[in-house]
Amino acid sequence: MNLLLGLIKTLNKPPHSFTDTELSNARSEYLTELRQARDSSKEEEQRIIEKEEEEDEEKTNGEEKKNEGGRPTVTIAIAGSIINNTQSLELATRLAGQIARASTIFRIDEIVVFDNKSSSEINSSSVTNPSDSNNESGAPFLVRILKYLETPQYLRKTLFPKHNYLRFVGMLPPLDAPHHLRKHEWEQYREGVTLREKAPNSEGTLVDVGLDKCVVVDQVLSPGVRVTVAMGTNRDLDLVRQIVPPSKPREEGGMYWGYKVRYASHLSSVFKECPFEGGYDYLIGTSEHGLKISSSELKIPTFRHLLIAFGGLAGLEESVEEDNQYKGKNVREAFNIYLNTCPHQGSRTIRTEEAMFISLQYFQEPISRAIGGGEA
Repeated sequence: MNLLLGLIKTLNKPPHSFTDTELSNARSEYLTELRQARDSSKEEEQRIIEKEEEEDEEKTNGEEKKNEGGRPTVTIAIAGSIINNTQSLELATRLAGQIARASTIFRIDEIVVFDNKSSSEINSSSVTNPSDSNNESGAPFLVRILKYLETPQYLRKTLFPKHNYLRFVGMLPPLDAPHHLRKHEWEQYREGVTLREKAPNSEGTLVDVGLDKCVVVDQVLSPGVRVTVAMGTNRDLDLVRQIVPPSKPREEGGMYWGYKVRYASHLSSVFKECPFEGGYDYLIGTSEHGLKISSSELKIPTFRHLLIAFGGLAGLEESVEEDNQYKGKNVREAFNIYLNTCPHQGSRTIRTEEAMFISLQYFQEPISRAIGGGEA
């Protein structure tokens, strides 16, 4: 505005008193102010869009938390440092794929990837902002790949912009989870993404659910939001559908509906930032230095939210030593029980991705007994 007033003042001079320099400067200053105003307007528009998306996501997450049912959940926590031991991006991607496959096969509900650093050392923006590839370390990389693989194939192009770290994901075997539906398949629920296009003859939102035609839902949401849509049994795609919490297929239909992925800056924050009301009620640590109990003799108490932790290259012992919350404490004090799930191993070391398959199979029977013979 000051520049504009200056321009007006300049133009109030008699025409013959202008110099070429004054005219050029006045024009340059005016164009600069116009550009700044335009950029400021774009930034404000982007902030509004981002705020709307956050509100929609909070609304969806709030609905999910409110609808948490009675089925117990199983969470695994993994040290992101395991990625740092790989020799190439391709090998790192394959490792992440093994973790995603194991989690899906054994019906894991949540994966928490934690760093071995203190929170002040970690730039969490590389985790929360998928487009920021600067200084992305092992944990954020693992979070990115795990989220990508859990997402149904027909949603990936919309939800994940092109990124260098996704270069080799096409080589990985698909998870083939129940919610990764093909176009010809019909299920009571489908994952979808909200679109920018307006729904015809409706005040709702158009959603791409991976079928020949998009469906309309009865809520107004920002574009680019992943949602779970109740499709029912009526295959008429012109019917208005409802959005439901992502937990509903599991809670009401008994279906495995993929895993959630969460980042934690260090081991103690894995527990403190638990998204479930009441937190995790039983914590299991795994290590070659743990107790040796056969799977048939292991007794896990009845639980609502079980967590099983796997360490990095130096085990959970290192994660506890480097966590300020556990200063002076023994690693066993961080867990309800500390187990060696693969005694008598022939190799000096068992890699974390190998330990996951071994341990999750080891826990199948004890978990089933704990929840009364139901599904883990």
